[in-house]
Amino acid sequence: MKKLLLIFIVVIAVYGFLEKAPKFFSKGTFFGSEISTSDLSIEKAFKNNQSDIQVGGSGEVVKILPDDTKGSRHQKFIIELNSGQTLLIAHNIDIAPRISTLNVGDHINFYGEYEWNSKGGVVHWTHHDPSGRHEGGWLNHDGKIYQ
Repeated sequence: MKKLLLIFIVVIAVYGFLEKAPKFFSKGTFFGSEISTSDLSIEKAFKNNQSDIQVGGSGEVVKILPDDTKGSRHQKFIIELNSGQTLLIAHNIDIAPRISTLNVGDHINFYGEYEWNSKGGVVHWTHHDPSGRHEGGWLNHDGKIYQ
């Protein structure tokens, strides 16, 4: 009986987690390769040449670029969403820690500000704002949050 009760509690906890998960992740992003609602909102922003939009989602790292060292330093890499759209991630490493273990093929979750460009867009502000004037963002790689 105790085993059955424990299984029931675990099922309720998992269900509650999925229901309360951040809005920008669809349930499919946790278990499969379905196109998430975040992919669709990013695709819409791209098609409409929109910028300055807070977005979140996940993708696979397809290319790691050299750091941008002019002005604020940024770690740069390209991810591919489940929809096939690519995004440049520009992560400010003067404010947030560098992801030193990042490799092509890795999965990454992100939250930041989308800026349109003709190649799919850029996500930046993937860190906290020390002055508190901009909504903070983050990257999640291998279960570690970088902000």
